[in-house]
Amino acid sequence: MSCVKKSVCKLCRRENMKLFLKGDRCYTDKCSFERRPYPPGQHGQSRLKFSEFALQLREKQKAKRYYGVDEKQFRRYFALADRSNDVTGLALLKLLESRLDNVVYTLGFGSSRREARLLVCHNHILVNGSRVNIPSFNVKKGDVIEVREKSRQLVKVQSAIQSVSRRTIPAWLEADHASYKGTVKDPPSRDEVTLPVEENMIVEYYSR
Repeated sequence: MSCVKKSVCKLCRRENMKLFLKGDRCYTDKCSFERRPYPPGQHGQSRLKFSEFALQLREKQKAKRYYGVDEKQFRRYFALADRSNDVTGLALLKLLESRLDNVVYTLGFGSSRREARLLVCHNHILVNGSRVNIPSFNVKKGDVIEVREKSRQLVKVQSAIQSVSRRTIPAWLEADHASYKGTVKDPPSRDEVTLPVEENMIVEYYSR
């Protein structure tokens, strides 16, 4: 996940949608996007006409910021998707959804993807019984993701599990919060990707 120095709430306003970058705060009336649902800056409330290129760029930026990857990583994912046997746009979303930090967040062990990334980096997460501290690690069908036993009483983990009812866990994952475990049942399908993004426009952006 790239290091964002400025307010992450501005990223949500820039993309005109909630990216859920601040965890529980995004579900309250303190959310900046709820208060000011228009792009930041002097001309944020102006009516702007977007070119085809600008629309493609916005879709790419939306996906990149949602999953918390930088441009170099995103290009690498696109190159992998382009070489796969799947449709490029679908393959790209599958790769991003299967990142370990995203899976930890989606299972409800972190209140945001940034927090889930920190849990992974600090050796709090096990995959099939082994420590994995690489947030970009791609999980596969049958993998078991769990919170390390010594880390299960962390305030952040407990808080995330208590508020997980606000989110829907997709069918390709199975969560068992009582045992702090989750299982990858199947690869993610397009219908199970909650991000409202036009992946074809991302393909067009990189194909120009």
